Amino acid sequence: MGKPTGFLEIERQDRTYDAPSDRLKTWKEFTHPLAAPAVAGQAARCMDCGIPFCHTGCPVNNQIPDFNNLVYRDQWKAALENLQSTNNFPEFTGRVCPAPCEAACTLNIVDAPVTIKTIECQIVDRGWDEGWIKPQGSPRGTGKRVAVVGSGPAGLACAQQLARAGHAPTVFEKSDRIGGLLRYGIPDFKMEKHLIDRRIAQMEQEGVIFRTNFEVGVTVSVQRLLDDYDVLVMAGGAENPRDLEIPGRELRGVHYAMDFLTQQNKRNAGDDELRAAPTGAISATGKHVIVIGGGDTGSDCIGTSNRHGAASVTQLEIMPQPPARENKFMTWPDWPLKLRTSSSQEEGCERDFAVTTKQVLGSNGKVEAIECARIEWVAGEDGRLTPQEVPGSAFKLPADLVLLAMGFVGPRHNAFVEQAGVELDPRGAVKAPVTDYKTSTPNIFSCGDMRRGQSLVVWAIREGRQCAQAVDAYLMGVSKLPR
Repeated sequence: MGKPTGFLEIERQDRTYDAPSDRLKTWKEFTHPLAAPAVAGQAARCMDCGIPFCHTGCPVNNQIPDFNNLVYRDQWKAALENLQSTNNFPEFTGRVCPAPCEAACTLNIVDAPVTIKTIECQIVDRGWDEGWIKPQGSPRGTGKRVAVVGSGPAGLACAQQLARAGHAPTVFEKSDRIGGLLRYGIPDFKMEKHLIDRRIAQMEQEGVIFRTNFEVGVTVSVQRLLDDYDVLVMAGGAENPRDLEIPGRELRGVHYAMDFLTQQNKRNAGDDELRAAPTGAISATGKHVIVIGGGDTGSDCIGTSNRHGAASVTQLEIMPQPPARENKFMTWPDWPLKLRTSSSQEEGCERDFAVTTKQVLGSNGKVEAIECARIEWVAGEDGRLTPQEVPGSAFKLPADLVLLAMGFVGPRHNAFVEQAGVELDPRGAVKAPVTDYKTSTPNIFSCGDMRRGQSLVVWAIREGRQCAQAVDAYLMGVSKLPR
């Protein structure tokens, strides 16, 4: 390793942000990268720990100590080559991944993990700035054609790996732009979309064909794709949002979070209001906003609402408030349950825990308030926790806009899934084992959230890569692609 005593000599230092008052004025990213010498110093903190537990935390199997050592030794191009050998899109994960690798870092035992996410992001950003990142096309084609349905991180990773193996992948996307969740689910202030555009340009030079406004099952049938392509990969994501089935749900002003976020991303992309919001604009300007759901999507709704100029933002979470600090002896190196505050939450919102929403109240068909109650989680005889309303704890909150950000229950069971005829698992996701990613229908594979359910971008990239390796082996009998 680079500097065995680095972790003793150098304090943890991470990227900094613009002040909330400044970043609320723009939709651009607001992170300040570290200077190269500071990044090298942070990489030097990667101790010679013997067993790199960070490997257990990284779904794409990044060789973290290796690229840290290369950065410390000022071998940035070699660090980039190492990083890209395991991760197709480090600029995405370096911005939006929650960094389970840092939670698993040995130095996290004392709450000072190596800034792995920052180092990863700055390696790939420098690679783009220096012109080191080039198309990696295959010198020879195999003549095999693969249809990849869905252009989120799983579909993109799968298509890129297949192109590099010499196959001819075509990515079908039902929306007007490529990117899936990356394009329309993640706000620009967390990840600007030119990052996607330059990867698309690279992939096109590698031989990937993109088809937008192509909804498989509607624009073209699954059977037609199976007739024209050797393999079909289902990578459509988990887009079916969890609903809130309570009285008043139908009132105007109650929306799914993704509808709200997608509209704003379309505006930021330059779409006029008719294209961005064909069914009516969802605005938080001057409104009392209630966000139901305490995860990343809820946090994105907070940041977007504050940039709209909301009068107030309140975030409700049904689970109890986590502890400020985890019990290391019980959780490390696994992902810990502890209280986290996102940059959007820092920008301004009220957070309330262990709250259930009982009904939406309003008049003239429009939401005006919500009725909530406190709950406590009680263990049953089987040990499972169940929520019970605390008697007399009901209360109301004023609400002009209610955003449902309670996660996703699986893929939409639309014409695409029906025509594919694939078997579903008990959760409603496409059933396909991670050993070969094959579905129950011949020549159809599945990966990403459509197969595993709602998950992280980094898990989608992993599954896309592994699915590509499985497809390559299926088509050619053997595969040289990494798994």
